[in-house]
Amino acid sequence: MTEEGIAEETKYEYVKDLPGIGPATIQKLRELGFNTIESLATATMRELEPAGISEKKALEIIRLARSSIALSFIRADELLKMRQNILRLTAGSRELDGLLGGGLETQTITELYGEYGTGKSQICHQLCVNVQLPPDRGGLGGGALYIDTENTFRTERIVQMAEGLDLDSEEVVKNIIFAEAYTSDHQMFLVENADKVVKENNIRLIIVDSLTSHFRSEYLGREMLSERQQKLNKHMHKLIRLARAFNSVAVVTNQVMAKPNVFFGDAVHPVGGHIVAHTSHTRIFLRKSARGPVRIARLVSSPYLPEGERTFKITEDGIEDTEADKPRQGRR
Repeated sequence: MTEEGIAEETKYEYVKDLPGIGPATIQKLRELGFNTIESLATATMRELEPAGISEKKALEIIRLARSSIALSFIRADELLKMRQNILRLTAGSRELDGLLGGGLETQTITELYGEYGTGKSQICHQLCVNVQLPPDRGGLGGGALYIDTENTFRTERIVQMAEGLDLDSEEVVKNIIFAEAYTSDHQMFLVENADKVVKENNIRLIIVDSLTSHFRSEYLGREMLSERQQKLNKHMHKLIRLARAFNSVAVVTNQVMAKPNVFFGDAVHPVGGHIVAHTSHTRIFLRKSARGPVRIARLVSSPYLPEGERTFKITEDGIEDTEADKPRQGRR
């Protein structure tokens, strides 16, 4: 067997294991946010340029990284078998899970958008708890990474929801990695450097709450719109790479804008335009109902699920079904 054949069969676990890369280059790659084989395997040549790596060398590094994970051309029937590896995370409500075809999918981005107080952050908190449940209770048996841009994360709420599911609240809180993003650049930096945290902490849920808050406040006017959209595009693609590399659920919340010229139908639409719309695989529009804690979730977009609406309610214990006779999803 040739040396090339041996190299192609070798599986590398860490960046330092890749042949022909010196300590200085490894350090530069880490500074750029490439800490794991998974992140390098989904990188582009341009992203490696700041490390002082030539185009030829960058191609070789990416090829070696990709040889260690499953990234190749496959037949559709093989893809169908691979889709069996896609996992689903319960939202805490049978109604919501039904709307989503069984729960939130791994390896995709689910976007929650709506006006203030419609339950976006409440669902995110609930997911941080639910992801720690075993698979037979609708969880993924892993931890959560929560990037907060609006100071909405509350450990007290996590404790309430954990106790509502008869879980040890101290253990639940320990399995949530939290980071507060102070600017859009800081927000992007956190995601770009999250691969090591995700890998070492068995993170199965990645949340950015909210995706557009900093971008919306920092990039004002039409003259800055193009730059904002380019950065949002890069940010979301990095997020989906993380979700795919580690078979995790990615969730983003989004703000809305009013459309004053609309007299019929929805008078609000999500921020971020076509960039966010195209990159989010599943989009859910949340709105309040006239029944107090009851919220309405409408599936706006999905690669394969039909549009539809379901209701749920927000209680002290967390996200629940509106019908009293239905058992709480995941509850013993």
